[in-house]
Amino acid sequence: MEPTERIPRRFAETRAASRPALVVYLTAGDPSPGRTPSLALALERGGADILELGVPFSDPIADGPVIQQASDRALKAGTTVERVLEIAAEIRRRSEIPIVLFSYINPLLRYGFDKLCRDARQAGVDGVLVTDLSVEEAGEPVESMRRHGLDRIFLAAPTSTDRRLDLVAQYSSGFVYVVSRTGVTGARETVSRGVEELARRLRARTPLPLAVGFGISRREHVEEVGRYADGAVVGSAVMRVVDESPDEELEARLEELCRELSGRR
Repeated sequence: MEPTERIPRRFAETRAASRPALVVYLTAGDPSPGRTPSLALALERGGADILELGVPFSDPIADGPVIQQASDRALKAGTTVERVLEIAAEIRRRSEIPIVLFSYINPLLRYGFDKLCRDARQAGVDGVLVTDLSVEEAGEPVESMRRHGLDRIFLAAPTSTDRRLDLVAQYSSGFVYVVSRTGVTGARETVSRGVEELARRLRARTPLPLAVGFGISRREHVEEVGRYADGAVVGSAVMRVVDESPDEELEARLEELCRELSGRR
């Protein structure tokens, strides 16, 4: 099955507009599964170009405290993989924003990975990013994603060897997620200086768009990343707003955050 082309089209549009794509992460099910589509649409109104829809997991080892707590709240609200796919389908009925399913491998294996890929495509998902899927052992999952027309988004980190970057370039489609620093997710004061060199190493291996994440939380971070990458990924800053906002102000505050990050005031 052919990919949907929503992700490459969006990067082509942002490139033509001479700006980095704003890739925004949202934990599905926080504060409740029924609320997530409305929050996603608010992010899009504010300027989000691509949505990473997070599958909550009980042991999110790569995530900082903000997203860990969001996952915990979503699980307590009854969010399952099946429910996340229903959320994706609802968003797709109301929007053409590219959707990337963002997950750890364990919930997807429990669901059945090939079944997950089939159902995700039917729900309108465009790509899958599995944070703890080792690229060296990704052959079979990649085939499932390819068979069902899903883009395969892999992570590249400052510690990645040349061999690992070669495999990331070989297996990825849609874009490559460039991890700006080692450690867990979370807002930072500055963008890691080493990420520009990592982007250069990847540019030599793949023509795919590069989106930098981990620590991006301000407009100046997005602008800085945009000098050498094609997109900026914001996650913890979004989920902090979800955590701290009064219920009746959630959508408005998320839209305002994205307007600030995207520069579309």
